[in-house]
Amino acid sequence: MKKKIIISTLIVVFILALDQILKIWIKTHFYLGENFNLIGDKIRLRFIENPGMAFGLSWGEYWGKLFLSIFRIIAIGGLIYYLIYLIKKQEKTLTIICLSLITAGAIGNLLDCMFYGLIFNESGIYPGQIAQLFPENGGYAGFLFGKVVDMFYCPLFIFPEWIPFLGGQEFFSPIFNVADSAITIAVFIALIFYKKIFKKNNTEIQETVKNAVE
Repeated sequence: MKKKIIISTLIVVFILALDQILKIWIKTHFYLGENFNLIGDKIRLRFIENPGMAFGLSWGEYWGKLFLSIFRIIAIGGLIYYLIYLIKKQEKTLTIICLSLITAGAIGNLLDCMFYGLIFNESGIYPGQIAQLFPENGGYAGFLFGKVVDMFYCPLFIFPEWIPFLGGQEFFSPIFNVADSAITIAVFIALIFYKKIFKKNNTEIQETVKNAVE
C-alpha cells in the first residue's frame, strides 16, 4: 500500500507543480492572445483565459461560474475519497495512476478558479498589458471566480475546403493546459488498458469510468 500511496502522491504533486508553474509564467509574461511557436506553427503557446470548463468551454455567467466552482470542490472531494478507498483496497497500480491523474487535473483547474482572481490583475489584449502577481490594487475577481489559464494550441492541419461543414477549419482547435492534459491522458490509459485495469467483477469501478467518459 505504501508504494501506491507514494506513486499517487508523486503524480498529483508533479502535475500540480507543472500546471501551476506554467500557468503563472504564462499569466505574468503573455498578454491575452499572444502566440509563441514551439514546433513550427503546429504546436504553439497561445494565452487565453476561460471562465468555465476544460478546453475553453464555458457555461453561464455569475451563477453558472459559482455552481461550477462548487461542483468542482464537491467532485474533487469525492475523487480524493475514492482514490484513498482504492489504495486501501490494493487496487491495480494502473487504476491508481489514472485516478491520480484525473484528481490532479481537477485540482489544477480548481486552483485557478479559487485564487487567480485574487492574486492577479486583469490581462490585456495588447502588448505590454501583462498581469501582475499580487498587484497593489488587488485582483480582478473574488474567491471562486478566477479564470482558468490555457496555453497549448495544436492546430495540426486545416481541413480541405471541399469537405462539407469542416472545410477550411482547423483540426483540434481547443486551447488547453497541463491539468486538462492529465485528465485526457488518464481517460486514454483507461480505454487502452481497460481489461488490465478493471476486474470483470468490479462493477463499481466500471460504472465510474463509464460515467466519466460519457
